[in-house]
Amino acid sequence: MEIAFFTEGNWSGKVTRDNPNMRTEMAWMCALNADHYNLHMTPNKSYDLGIVIIPKKDPTFDIKKLKDSCNKLASMQEGPHWYFQDYPLDQQIWYYNTLQEMDFLFVHNKIDKHYFEGLTGKECKVMPSLMIEDMISSIPDNVGEGVMMGGNFCSWYGGFDSYIVAQQFGTDVCVPSMGRKIEGEEQMENLTHLSYLNWTNWIAELSKCKYGVHLMRTHAAGTFALNCAYLGIPCIGYKGLDTQEICHPETTIELGDITKAKQIAQKLRKDEKFYLYCNKIAKDKYKEIYHEDKFNTTFQKQFKIS
Repeated sequence: MEIAFFTEGNWSGKVTRDNPNMRTEMAWMCALNADHYNLHMTPNKSYDLGIVIIPKKDPTFDIKKLKDSCNKLASMQEGPHWYFQDYPLDQQIWYYNTLQEMDFLFVHNKIDKHYFEGLTGKECKVMPSLMIEDMISSIPDNVGEGVMMGGNFCSWYGGFDSYIVAQQFGTDVCVPSMGRKIEGEEQMENLTHLSYLNWTNWIAELSKCKYGVHLMRTHAAGTFALNCAYLGIPCIGYKGLDTQEICHPETTIELGDITKAKQIAQKLRKDEKFYLYCNKIAKDKYKEIYHEDKFNTTFQKQFKIS
């Protein structure tokens, strides 16, 4: 099957396995041996399947041009399923009508499948988050004692909640510097901000921690929980995110239940058997559900590729 991805990225070609910045969308392209185009470009060949990742800031593009080049055209969810409702009304309507022109939709989680099928009446397929391991295979599993928070101090990431829970471990706390990082975060006690990192270096830094906390209400690809699972790091996070629920069942909580999150943090800290149990589940579920081989098999079954 010849596949093309169309995103806001200003480049064209394939993603090689030695790419140091193998974010989720890059991993999909790599595993599927897909070509990439900027979504405003005209493809130079025909494709069996085109997958459009509609940009967050400006969702408009010429869908007819892409449909002319692809036998089937699908959208891939970008961000949480409600994100488009922050657009001006005319763009909300444009977005909805564009989804209606797709042959089907790819989504991040089971809850997103229910949402978009109800919203559009279109068939939805879950596209699991993915890690290409080539550039990180030499990085050891969790080797430190610290805590990694999944995001900064804003409502999008829920960083303040994660920070409060992270203090329960009584050890050093780190956090990445994301695009939504706000002024003054560096003043928080017992918190070290990592510099902006490519994906490979991010995994290396994450491996230095023993615990993960990501109380992010904005559910999308779930890469933090997945990265933690790959390294065997128990991650405290919310229900509704497939990677969290599947890989970290013992440390998944109801939305907003900070009391339970703090209790789990204390148990991970004090109960070594519980910690090792969560560590094993995370690594086992990653291999069983999210390994690249499983991704390829699932994708082939969806499209009956022999």
